[in-house]
Amino acid sequence: MDESELSSSFPGGGEEELQEAIRLYGQKILRYCHNILCDYYEAQDAAQMTFIKAYEKRRSFTGGTSLSSWLYRIAYTTCVDITRRKKFLLFGLIYDKREENRPDFIREDLKAALLTLSPKDRALIFSRVIDERDYAELESVYHASASALRKRYERARKKLARRLNGGGACFTRLEESQ
Repeated sequence: MDESELSSSFPGGGEEELQEAIRLYGQKILRYCHNILCDYYEAQDAAQMTFIKAYEKRRSFTGGTSLSSWLYRIAYTTCVDITRRKKFLLFGLIYDKREENRPDFIREDLKAALLTLSPKDRALIFSRVIDERDYAELESVYHASASALRKRYERARKKLARRLNGGGACFTRLEESQ
């Protein structure tokens, strides 16, 4: 089943359509969540929650929109909810340190710099740089205009570059090539 067939059958579908959505978008959603949350285990939870929510709310998915964008929007709000919950736990001085041998895929300096950004900005950086999504597509994910997203991206990119002490040149090169 291709993406357009899945988009039309997903709202009225069942487990087969869910499995196909996971097959098509599962790794991308997991990577997206990992880059927002900067924690692999939380990203796994977020990706699972994303598909559970999508399945439960599949009838609210409207035709004419991209299933991919709809799933990314659910993943984004799920990650923001997890971040808020984590912030609350940290504020309450409750900290659950996970085992040290977890599979992190982000360099420590980049991870530290990314954590200085808000979850919204991390998600936007990831969407632009890793997923190479254009602003028109991101409008439906973030419910903001392309110009507002462009400005927010530029600010986040500059902040990240400052944190990396000039290591943000890769973002500049990527933008120049687009």
